[in-house]
Amino acid sequence: MISANRIQQIAVLLSVATLCGIMQTACGRAASETKPLVPVRTSQVQTLTTGTETRYSANIVPNAQVDLAFKSGGYVESIRQVRGADGRVRNVDIGDWVTRGTVLAVVRQKDYNDSREQARAQLARAQADLEHANLNFGRTSNLYSTQSATKPEYDSAKAQKDGAIAALDSANATLAQAQTALEDSSLRAPFDGWIIKRSVDIGALAGPSSPAFTIADTRSVRAVFGVPDNAIARIKLGQTQRITTDIFPEAFAGRITAVSPAADPKSRVYSVEVTIPNPKNQLKSGMIASLALGEEVLPKTVLAVPLSAVIRDPQNPEAFAVLVAEGGDPATARARTVELGDAYGNMVEVLGGVQAKERVITAGATLVKSGEQVRVMQ
Repeated sequence: MISANRIQQIAVLLSVATLCGIMQTACGRAASETKPLVPVRTSQVQTLTTGTETRYSANIVPNAQVDLAFKSGGYVESIRQVRGADGRVRNVDIGDWVTRGTVLAVVRQKDYNDSREQARAQLARAQADLEHANLNFGRTSNLYSTQSATKPEYDSAKAQKDGAIAALDSANATLAQAQTALEDSSLRAPFDGWIIKRSVDIGALAGPSSPAFTIADTRSVRAVFGVPDNAIARIKLGQTQRITTDIFPEAFAGRITAVSPAADPKSRVYSVEVTIPNPKNQLKSGMIASLALGEEVLPKTVLAVPLSAVIRDPQNPEAFAVLVAEGGDPATARARTVELGDAYGNMVEVLGGVQAKERVITAGATLVKSGEQVRVMQ
């Protein structure tokens, strides 16, 4: 049902339309006062297609992207070799696909190998010391049980054994650290992905935490966009969402996987992420996509007439009507009560009372009564 405010707005528009109709009709009648028929102009009832969707712009980002850095520093000794498009062997670089565990680069390992061998030697010595301490403690324990050894001698043998055990544990830890440092001298891909940046070359000094490669996983991507608070209620985790791009004619389907719990303090919008499978690597990082929330919302088809065709209902001053021109020329004007909906420019939606392509009087309607014959002007 149309609101009171809408009635007032339409009434104002009708006043203007009425004035225009009077002027146009007066001009027609001034030409010949002897004509019995009132000249009118008509317009067909139109079908309008309106959409209630609001489209949002989204930025495509990889599902995962990390900067790879050496934990063990040193001079870069080697970089993975691949065959390029020209058939030549070259260093792995931007745009190359690598699989999880692939060694991308190695720093000089001699120092780390030496540290590992030193740790192994310390471990062997600690094991020998423990064996000696165990033998000594065993002999002293037997002598102490027969009162052939004193209590201080027994305590000393036990302390020696405990010290040897602690030294062995320390040697094992040192060897593990040396082994880890050696392994960290090789930089490996943590997952399957594309190389999108390389920052090292052979001979360069790579320090700990210095980025060497950037790798991105785009087998699935995320479309990130922002929505205002009045649209956040339409978003649910897990719901299906389609996105489109200017590059590809087809749409891509994904699911909403993240919704920010708080709005950005500057833009006052909530960040939303849609995860989209990308097995063919069609969607690239940095692409712009668009989407409309609520895939179930379909475009709305409505019947509409010009605002100038709407008059007050002769039978009910609180209602509205239109005059339909029935028949040929002369035509018969018939009043139809209509319920009005939303306005679309100079058109207004009618919720009943008329059918598509019927002719409604737009000029001269205020000078005609229902049932009178009129002359339709072209």
